[in-house]
Amino acid sequence: MTVKPYNTDKSKKEEVAEMFNNISARYDFLNHFLSLGIDHLWRKKAVKQLTSLKPKVILDIATGTGDFAIACMKLNPTEVIGLDISSGMLEVGKKKMQMKKLDDTIKMCLGDSEQIPFEANYFDALTVGFGVRNFENLEKGLAEMLRVLKPEGKAVILEFSKPKKFPIKQTFNFYSKYFIPFFGKRISKDEKAYAYLPESVAVFPEGKEFESILHKVGYVNISSMLVSGGIATIYMGSKVVQHSS
Repeated sequence: MTVKPYNTDKSKKEEVAEMFNNISARYDFLNHFLSLGIDHLWRKKAVKQLTSLKPKVILDIATGTGDFAIACMKLNPTEVIGLDISSGMLEVGKKKMQMKKLDDTIKMCLGDSEQIPFEANYFDALTVGFGVRNFENLEKGLAEMLRVLKPEGKAVILEFSKPKKFPIKQTFNFYSKYFIPFFGKRISKDEKAYAYLPESVAVFPEGKEFESILHKVGYVNISSMLVSGGIATIYMGSKVVQHSS
């Protein structure tokens, strides 16, 4: 089932780009406000999964305004590419990088996750924060990510999930159904954008189901961990080592 922000005749990809362009000016504030700042801790935990790899060239897909790319600076990379289909979000991100004096290392790049504009085996590591849910074709996007990853490279995917245990399940359901759309609509002035969030989380394949999709497209060493009682999940998968014949 495809959930789109505006349900027009446009493709999901076009609608997602339009939605993020619409909310880009207030996105950072809303993101931290609606997640009560916890998103920062989640990204930190996700980046930690790459520490032993010591990646030098990192791709952050669906980078938005670049928060995950900034979190990756903890790994001392030489180059971080932040890729997104929303030019509005990237403009905000570029200003942020200049302000933080990170624009030498972090490059914000307009592009599509299903047609990544880089050659195969280019990146040591790859991150996605709350972005795979917005892919038009999930398997195609995940396969593209694998293509640009170096052998032994690792992908870390942070995505919302649905908490299963009381009382987090009930609290989160109420929060995502009422609180997020209510404040999201008033602050972003885009009624559909923050109604789309809980709808897209509801239909997204999570846990073992998502792991099996990663396995299907070719990832190895797949694992996952719940954060904040299952409000989000960090998924990890690597690219198989290529043995020379």
